[in-house]
Amino acid sequence: MKENNGEHPFGDSGQLILLVLFLLIWVVDSFFLRISTFLSDDISVYIRLVILGLILVTAVYLIRSGHVVAKHEQGSTGVESTGAFQYVRHPLYLGSIMFYLGLAVSTASLFSIGLVVIIFFFYDYIASYEEKLLEDRCHEEYRNYKIKTGKWVPRIG
Repeated sequence: MKENNGEHPFGDSGQLILLVLFLLIWVVDSFFLRISTFLSDDISVYIRLVILGLILVTAVYLIRSGHVVAKHEQGSTGVESTGAFQYVRHPLYLGSIMFYLGLAVSTASLFSIGLVVIIFFFYDYIASYEEKLLEDRCHEEYRNYKIKTGKWVPRIG
């Protein structure tokens, strides 16, 4: 279990389970059963693909920029506030959520969009857990960072 390195003990396994579950539901609903994809008849595939492209470009930026923390040495105790971290506190998680959302929107699968909501709440739960650990480790520096930076949506002003 990864309790001491700043991650939720079930974060990795939960993410893997949700990835497999999402892909299974998305593929089955979008390409085989088509139970909840009736909106795809009303929304042009070109519009859905443009939205998918925009979401995926943003997701890739967030994930690539967010990996800066993973590259740092384990002993680092400072608060990272460069790249995507200057906009949101959890760019890796947000990029992952956006990836799921992009796929769900691309096929207009309502089942998949519903699962994205569940995935968001899971990520919010593990992000809150990790934030408590960061506050314990970095104290006032992290609290100040939280005031300036949105958890999921960038703060303006």
